[in-house]
Amino acid sequence: MASNTAESAGRDPTGLSIAIIGAGMGGLGCALALAKKGFTDVQVYETASNLGFVGAGIQMAPNLVRILTRLDCWDAIAADSTEVHDASIRDGASNSELTHVDMSTIRQTYGYPHCTGHRASLAGGLYQGCQKEPAIAFHFGHSLVSVDSFGPRPTFTVESRDTGRRQVTVDVLVAADGVKSVTRSQLLSQLGLTAAAEPTGQAAYRIMLPRDKMEADPDMMALLDSNQVTRWIGERRHWIAYPIHGRQIYNMSSCQPDVNFAPTLSATYTTKGSKSAMLGVYDDFCPLLKKMLDLVPDGEVCEWRLHVHKPLPTWVHGGVALLGDACHPTLPHLNQGAAMAIEDGAVLAEVLARVPLAASSSDSSPEQQVSAINRALQVYEELRKERTSTLVDLAAFSGRTLHLGEGKAKEERDRQFAEARNNGGTVPDKWASPDVQKMIYTHDCMQIAAASFQALYDKASPRL
Repeated sequence: MASNTAESAGRDPTGLSIAIIGAGMGGLGCALALAKKGFTDVQVYETASNLGFVGAGIQMAPNLVRILTRLDCWDAIAADSTEVHDASIRDGASNSELTHVDMSTIRQTYGYPHCTGHRASLAGGLYQGCQKEPAIAFHFGHSLVSVDSFGPRPTFTVESRDTGRRQVTVDVLVAADGVKSVTRSQLLSQLGLTAAAEPTGQAAYRIMLPRDKMEADPDMMALLDSNQVTRWIGERRHWIAYPIHGRQIYNMSSCQPDVNFAPTLSATYTTKGSKSAMLGVYDDFCPLLKKMLDLVPDGEVCEWRLHVHKPLPTWVHGGVALLGDACHPTLPHLNQGAAMAIEDGAVLAEVLARVPLAASSSDSSPEQQVSAINRALQVYEELRKERTSTLVDLAAFSGRTLHLGEGKAKEERDRQFAEARNNGGTVPDKWASPDVQKMIYTHDCMQIAAASFQALYDKASPRL
């Protein structure tokens, strides 16, 4: 088939109007990536009245830092981050080290560092980048009510607390509306399909300990002043921790059986936790960890319910595409959730910048334009779906491995930990395993999208 790139077709696709539902990591990253590709009309609709950045720590691996660098927002984010040089995996009860992974050569090996930071810094850096782009407009306090049409041009209804409901029509609608995605439900319903996020039976605590609470204890300070990510593992439970915010905060997050949400029918994914209940869940862990947990003020314990869903039949319908947690929520054990969402946005920008349009709008019907857009969105799905499914499955596998109880499987896992400590090689905790790191960190999603677009586009048939 003859080449049919946007350049040869004539009309510049950057004039397409694009709406993004949701200003989380994926929505912000997608908006900024589109603006950097030259798109001139990017409208972001966010339910919150302002972004009010909150959250806990986050790991930013080289595959994510590569994109943030290209989007010209990494320097500001890096200023508040800590570069990881080591990973220590420890037995939760004894605090004895099962394995130690040297990560000091990550920057040299992959061209970009592996860092820890605060989610607010990452989101804030992306937002500041967006604010510099006149093409991006934010509509805060706007909730998606419905997707009214998926084509020829997507039409949707948003509701503002101030101005009520209104309909919006665009050329492309990107749904970055999270694990509870309204768009996902309506897209699948249009196709006679169903899917819902499923509870995993696991929940998580997230804790941030300020430096002044830790400074009297030399063991705690050794962790806070390090460049190390530490994981304590036990049967069905673990904690992972690392310094953030210029080593002024020690970030800790856990995973344990879901007991507080399971008996309820509530769709709420967070609950106010009990400090005594948290201490009870980890009462057989080592004194060092329990001392840190005891520093948490009463009333400041929150618990999150962890969700995933089976791979969706499709992410795309007409001129609408799903992104991030709307189509591939993941367990946190691989530390790639935000990275995958931002990668999605970067790939969407790459493929939409290559949509082949007729030399003028009068030369094509609306159906021909949406056909071209739909085929390009299918390329996005083709580029991202298998990749994200692999990482979601790998995160779940790693969680099962971390949480083994006594028995032969745990003995074999611990033998592998010891082998990795003594001789290097594969680590059962997959985020720290050099082979898995290589697979994830070398993946240049933007380069692959640019190189693969035409062949994949030529194979795609419109699904309208």
